[in-house]
Amino acid sequence: MKYRIFLLGLMIFSLSCEKKPDGKSLLQERNLSQNFKNYWFSGEAEITSYKLDQTRYGESRPGTAVLIFVTEDFLPESQVKANSQSPGNIPVLKLNTTKNFITGIYPYSIMQSTFFPLEGNSHALKISASIQEWCGQVYMQLNNRSDFEIKSHSYFAGEADHELNLDKTFLENEIWMLLRVDPEQLPTGTIQMIPSFEYIRLDHTEIKPYQAMAEFYQDKELSVYKITYPDLKRELKIYYHNSFPFSIEKWEETTEKDGKKSITTATKMTEIKSAYWTENSNNHLHLRDTLNLN
Repeated sequence: MKYRIFLLGLMIFSLSCEKKPDGKSLLQERNLSQNFKNYWFSGEAEITSYKLDQTRYGESRPGTAVLIFVTEDFLPESQVKANSQSPGNIPVLKLNTTKNFITGIYPYSIMQSTFFPLEGNSHALKISASIQEWCGQVYMQLNNRSDFEIKSHSYFAGEADHELNLDKTFLENEIWMLLRVDPEQLPTGTIQMIPSFEYIRLDHTEIKPYQAMAEFYQDKELSVYKITYPDLKRELKIYYHNSFPFSIEKWEETTEKDGKKSITTATKMTEIKSAYWTENSNNHLHLRDTLNLN
């Protein structure tokens, strides 16, 4: 498979053709295939459950992860889901990612939401992440406007309430959507990338772009997209099928601290298509059994 190299030192334009301040990368115009439209605009979400092996506090924690991909209309100004159709709406591919695991006596619940435009060549329009556990909760949000506007709230000292603006660059959170649209649009080579919000919050890492090396390789029948952050001593590998709809089979995150490596893995259990927002009665509880989430 031939992969395009993303050029450095160029300008990027959003849906409104705004100029990218630092010109770090060039996103391609998204050309959606008929297969894509048939699959993703069918009125259902794709829900995939994963067996999670999460490293936290130096130990492995069993749990579950879920990826929920769905298309919806998005309001570009207020940057929220549209309640009704309008010519001003933007079609997006949304990914809700959840993780649930136990650390000793108390539970962890992690959720990230990413709204990725399916027209034009903009970066993700909005990203949010929240982490809840018995010690407290943290929340982080990015809005893509003239630049990246980021707000972060935390119960930790020194992290309470924080706002900053960053020049636009690649976002790890948006990589998952780019992969599902067309893996050839994923960046390769040495790039600048903001790590996933989950990682930033769990590791108490400074919110900023970091140098990363992105590459592809083949592992038996699966393709692998690998991101390495040398300064963070962190690596993410996403294993996926190399044909539409580019289903994600598993992922693996490796970090190193004080010379000790930690590995978190998520391996696919079950995938269904569902209009889950209508399946909220007790009669639908069996679907959680189908997904191995009970």
